[in-house]
Amino acid sequence: MAMEAIAEGQSVTDVSTVGRFSKWRAAIAPLLFLTPALVALIGFRLLPAGWLVQQSLSGPDGEFAGLDNFGFLFTAPSFAKTLQATLTFVAVTVPLQTVTSFGLALLFAGNSRIVSLLRVLVFLPVFIPSSVAAILWGAAYRPQGLANALLTSVGVSAQPFLTSPDQALMSIIVMSSWVGVGFWMMFLIGGLKDIPRDLYEAASIDGAGKLSSLWHITIPLMRRPLAFVIVADTVSAFLLFAPIAILTRGGPNGSTQLVMFDVYQQAYFFNDVPLAAAEGLTLMVIMMVIILIQFRLLSREKQL
Repeated sequence: MAMEAIAEGQSVTDVSTVGRFSKWRAAIAPLLFLTPALVALIGFRLLPAGWLVQQSLSGPDGEFAGLDNFGFLFTAPSFAKTLQATLTFVAVTVPLQTVTSFGLALLFAGNSRIVSLLRVLVFLPVFIPSSVAAILWGAAYRPQGLANALLTSVGVSAQPFLTSPDQALMSIIVMSSWVGVGFWMMFLIGGLKDIPRDLYEAASIDGAGKLSSLWHITIPLMRRPLAFVIVADTVSAFLLFAPIAILTRGGPNGSTQLVMFDVYQQAYFFNDVPLAAAEGLTLMVIMMVIILIQFRLLSREKQL
């Protein structure tokens, strides 16, 4: 009897141990799968963000300087001009790319061979690296380049483009839009294909034309994809760097001095890392505000 009791006690203990091990394994297994993502998040996001905050509050010799860098930044006329150029670039680029990509999505949402070919041609610039695209457009913007050749062929005089303070920023906008519209177009085509065809058939039966269907069906049901494109394109516009660094280096007369390129100059040309960190942190705050706007737009769409 004693031996049976001991054996029974051992069985109960073994079962309890196995149960605890199973619970521990069920709890630890998700953490093991998440470990690479957590390491990447900490190493590539949180630690650099913490270093950025620490540097923005430091002086030239590493001493604590409080908000001195931000005070200098927001009272400097050069930063005001940089911020104005950046906001102008974003304010023109985002509506231009959104409207153009939405129009192209409406045109190329079909499945015919010609439409598919045209859709591929519009999307092709997405595969070109931004630095290569900048070099191509830099050649096109030369005095004897392709852009002026096309203008003179229709009777328009040659334009200075990148060498003009009045035209340089718009020239960069055109170049970035050439790359961007195809990318955003594909997102919007995906949204268009998710709209049930039955709605258009019912509207057609009720006598609604294409313009009425566009206004009352397509646009309302495309609010979420359009919100994503607008917010993502805004973030992309704020982070534009390669074309400025390759083509204009902020000139002429600071007309293309965008915030991202100014951060690079402050850190690597003027060796003022704390001021560059303060400017980068300011840019990061703007990005966070935009992300909050994105969440607000998406939550509003869900309520509708």
